[in-house]
Amino acid sequence: MRNQTRQRHRSVTIRIVMIYALFGLAWIYGSDTVLGWLVQNPAVMVKIAVIKGSLFILCTATLLYVLIDRFVRKLAAAERGRIETLKSYEALFNATNEAIFVHDAQSGNILDINERMLEMYGYRRDEALTTDLGQLSEGTPPYSQAEAAENVRKALFEGPQVFEWHSRKKTGELFWSEVSLKKDSTHNDNKIIAVVRDISDRKQSEEERDKLEAQLQQAQKMESVGRLAGGVAHDFNNMLSVIIGHTELALMKTGASQLISGHLEEIHNAAERSADLTRQLLAFARKQAVAPKVLRLNETVAGMLKMLQRLIGEDISLTWRPSTKLWPVKLDPSQIDQILANLCVNAKDAINNTGRITIETGNKTIDAGYCASNPEAAPGEYVWLAISDDGCGMDKDTRDHIFEPFFTTKNVGEGTGLGLATVYGIIKQNNGFINVYSEPDQGTTFTIYLPRYTGTSGETETAAVAIPAQHGNETILLVEDETVILNMATLMLENLGYSVLAAGGPAEALRLAEKHSGRFQLLITDVIMPDMNGRDLARNVLAAHPEVKCLYMSGYTANAIAHHGVLDEGLHFIQKPFTLPDMAMKIREILNRPDQTAPSPSQPGQTA
Repeated sequence: MRNQTRQRHRSVTIRIVMIYALFGLAWIYGSDTVLGWLVQNPAVMVKIAVIKGSLFILCTATLLYVLIDRFVRKLAAAERGRIETLKSYEALFNATNEAIFVHDAQSGNILDINERMLEMYGYRRDEALTTDLGQLSEGTPPYSQAEAAENVRKALFEGPQVFEWHSRKKTGELFWSEVSLKKDSTHNDNKIIAVVRDISDRKQSEEERDKLEAQLQQAQKMESVGRLAGGVAHDFNNMLSVIIGHTELALMKTGASQLISGHLEEIHNAAERSADLTRQLLAFARKQAVAPKVLRLNETVAGMLKMLQRLIGEDISLTWRPSTKLWPVKLDPSQIDQILANLCVNAKDAINNTGRITIETGNKTIDAGYCASNPEAAPGEYVWLAISDDGCGMDKDTRDHIFEPFFTTKNVGEGTGLGLATVYGIIKQNNGFINVYSEPDQGTTFTIYLPRYTGTSGETETAAVAIPAQHGNETILLVEDETVILNMATLMLENLGYSVLAAGGPAEALRLAEKHSGRFQLLITDVIMPDMNGRDLARNVLAAHPEVKCLYMSGYTANAIAHHGVLDEGLHFIQKPFTLPDMAMKIREILNRPDQTAPSPSQPGQTA
């Protein structure tokens, strides 16, 4: 383009010079010839020559003016057109919804950016032009400066590149983006054009879809296994009934023959143990015979405590924390016994030597928002029973399989793998659901939700009056390392009218607290997070914002996480999963109190 413009200017200049030369030659040659014919007097010739020269200068000046003015007008029109074109391209450059970078192809340095880039990444223009690719990326492989530079190199030598990238904003917040790199060779100096699209919503939708698909597949698998287990257990029970019956008859007829009696008793004991296994399979398959009754769950659990303490041993303390005004439930009392026994034995095995098991109860209303991410749940009123331990905990892979029959992490001969499968079957048989919260070395909480019984019974208690969600307009700093929970809680709080500063971890939360120009009134933080626990995060935030109050949240029950330094006097806690009314009432309870509820920065903290 530049060469063509330069060539066109040179052509116009030569044309003007040639016109001027031809005009000058014609004037000089023609006028001298005519004067030679007409004038013979030298004095007159001199005067005429002077006049002729003056006319020549005047005419050529006029001609040059006309030619140059015409050329300048054309240049001005072309420049105006070029400026309008540049403005149009600049408008398009800044109007797009994608961030656009112009990179030097050799160094990768940023040469230009559009307005959308500044909005997307949160930089000023002067800052963005001096920022390197590493600062705009997550910073760790495979999203580091080295990989970014390699992608630019590929675009230069191998052709256009399109890939997903974990980008970083100026605030430190990470987001998913789709990057398209293409070489621009319209100039002598090669450049790389990068177009960046924010795909965070799409990635979140994909993650939620994958999660729901995985949950659906798990539910279908459990249903299939349940049908198989139920069929096998039913047929096997029939055969065991024959074995046990005939063994007992034989024992009655053997009389004093100790040798035969000993063998028959061993057969009988083995058959009884096999029958216990089939009963557990039937419980998992939801085909066991039950006699449901309207129960006061607190009384049923309290009647089991002595037996449970003997079951777990003296080295493990058993804490019972019943809720007042508990709603009634309807199920077979023996099923409560099975649930408690299996979960307490499971907790005992997770604890190394000494430890603590906590049993708690309470009421909870589950809403559609929670059910959206938990397909097994249904909206309604539930009574919950939580069994927590401070044992070894579980990783995600283990949690995904714990309710499958015969799945066990114990050594061969130490367990059947049917305990949790039995619990799962009982809960599903009674139209409830179960939530498991556990992390390696952090303990485990099993929370069982049983539907509230609303029929008539002399044992029913007065139902609690539902309190509508309470709104507010304060600013809240929300910290949660699980993206799905962070997004859900953010939507909850925004629907209640609050302004939310959402952080995916402690480091980002501290940056937001430092950068936020206004005040925020409440810190809501998860208890157990990577790098820093919720208590230490609160202490750091309060060092700069002593007026801020604090609410801790966790999938463990409150008593199960007390050893993480959270439940000191006057501190506030809410258990996951929480509903919108739960959260709304808890926030108003904290913000409406004049006292300071967050921990003092000077208090020593414990590492979660």
